[in-house]
Amino acid sequence: MDGKKLEYKGVEALKEVEKLTMKADEVQESILKEILARNGQTEYLNKYMAASGSKDVSEFKRCVPVITYNRIQSYIQRIANGEDSSLITGHPITEMLCSSGTSAGEPKMMPSIAEDLDRRTFLYNLITPIINQYVPGLNEGKAMFLYFVKAEKLTPCGLPARTVLTSYYKSKHFKYRTPDPYNDFTSPDQAILCNDSNQSMYCQLLAGLVHRHHVLRLGAVFASALLRAISFLERKWTHLCNDIRIGQLDPMITDPGCQSAMSVLLSSPDPGLAREIEEICGRPSWKGIVCHIWPRAKYIEAVVTGSMAQYVPSLEYFSDGKLPMVCTMYASSECYLGVNLRPLCNPDDVAFTLLPNMGYFEFIPLGENGTMLKEIDDEEVEVAKDKLVDLVDVRLGCYYELVVTTFAGLYRYRIGDVLQVTGFHNRAPQFRFICRRNVILSIDNDKTNEEDLHKSITKAKKLLQPYNALLVEYTSYADTLSVPGHYVIFWEIKHCTSLIDDHNNNNNNNVVTTTTIDAKVIQECCIAVEEELDYIYRRCRANDKSIGPLEIRVVKPGTFEALMDMFIDQGGSINQYKTPRCIKSNDALKLLNSQVIDCFFSPRDPAWHA
Repeated sequence: MDGKKLEYKGVEALKEVEKLTMKADEVQESILKEILARNGQTEYLNKYMAASGSKDVSEFKRCVPVITYNRIQSYIQRIANGEDSSLITGHPITEMLCSSGTSAGEPKMMPSIAEDLDRRTFLYNLITPIINQYVPGLNEGKAMFLYFVKAEKLTPCGLPARTVLTSYYKSKHFKYRTPDPYNDFTSPDQAILCNDSNQSMYCQLLAGLVHRHHVLRLGAVFASALLRAISFLERKWTHLCNDIRIGQLDPMITDPGCQSAMSVLLSSPDPGLAREIEEICGRPSWKGIVCHIWPRAKYIEAVVTGSMAQYVPSLEYFSDGKLPMVCTMYASSECYLGVNLRPLCNPDDVAFTLLPNMGYFEFIPLGENGTMLKEIDDEEVEVAKDKLVDLVDVRLGCYYELVVTTFAGLYRYRIGDVLQVTGFHNRAPQFRFICRRNVILSIDNDKTNEEDLHKSITKAKKLLQPYNALLVEYTSYADTLSVPGHYVIFWEIKHCTSLIDDHNNNNNNNVVTTTTIDAKVIQECCIAVEEELDYIYRRCRANDKSIGPLEIRVVKPGTFEALMDMFIDQGGSINQYKTPRCIKSNDALKLLNSQVIDCFFSPRDPAWHA
């Protein structure tokens, strides 16, 4: 598909959505045939399809396996090392997109071709026309969107390896975008492209304050990033106001691009504006602070689905519940997927319409409530090819795991997202995002599953052995009340420092003596857990500072028995009860916190290398 065919804006963009969704089945078949036509000569497809260069859709579905990253990783690594892109795709791979998922502690690398940027731009161009149907007049002011790039690497053969958002912000599609009154950002591009996240945050907030009376909408990609910005503002508002008052940028900003861009914004002193902001930020309560600083704002835009839903109460507090939260699109490093056609809906009701021209989509049916079937839950067990359902054949109310095939060389690839069908727009289904497969903890871009947490705890608890202390049980939750949020692990420890047989009495009773474990030992347990967690978590902790130090809360003996009793009293089965490794219940969290003896935090950042 020619990238030029994807350049739609305004009313034309909405017409294209209608056209695509009306013929979703035809578009999907056309997309798959085009992928096979382009990529049929690749080594990967030739391994499974009998005829080299076959375009047979039925043969593809019958012969090509459903895979996870482990099955495609060796091909991707060979290309990263310098072999030809024709291993998996008929087009040159131009970059590797670093997914927030991990393999052996490192980000997954997703292949990307030049045309993928056209598809992403197509989706971005749909957002404002869709919202403008519900919130008119967005061309009469500015958007304060806080966007950030992350440091990138090069693969051994010189391909850029970076996040999908960094790729877009550094692309010609973003840099040379057509001036559009609907997308007039407060943030200068130089501030967005600054690799120093603190300097970038400072300059973007400063620009937002300078334009405070023109801001009609504000947000960030993820809700967590917006809350982090509010926390940053709490710490730095006096510095920001001083810059506005004197018309000069704080000397701590040393990035040349930021200095140049901000000198234009701060062309003259504005003591009146500085006083306005100081009066607002100096109030004892920051409830509704967003509306006070940006009084014309009509909505907040950010991802508030999945793990980001935990931040909705905090956003409601800072906006005093007056601003709707808009979650616009559904995208991943593997493939951009769909849009929210009802942007002003409640965060709990967000559903995305998958656009059939983005890639070829199939779905693994799941059990009730999105639970994994046993044979599907094990990544090493191959999913039966004939179990997959096409895009237009999913059923209302049912749960599925998403599988994608892309032009860039992913074939029947399990993204790991669990979705529920909530409706249809024409012939295209609409999905509610339920969760990432097996993810139990997430604060920012991190995604920690039960297995990773267990491995980390297993390593850390060994530090208790010299003190003859035993970790009886544990659970966890993501604490997002503070900014940045952090992981909390509840530990119940049995102290058995000395077990002495009472031989004089000739019985089997043991005398148990206990000693207090030094606080430094538990602190080292905290850092041991963090050191064992994956690359993305450690980067967020040590480099991005978007996750706070991990906390271990030691609870009284018997706490986990009481937790089990509570769940059984609520209707759980004693025969099937398993300690939840992540707490979702407010009642359970209240019980655990009521039994806390002491709290310990990681004493330093975990090791991380760019």
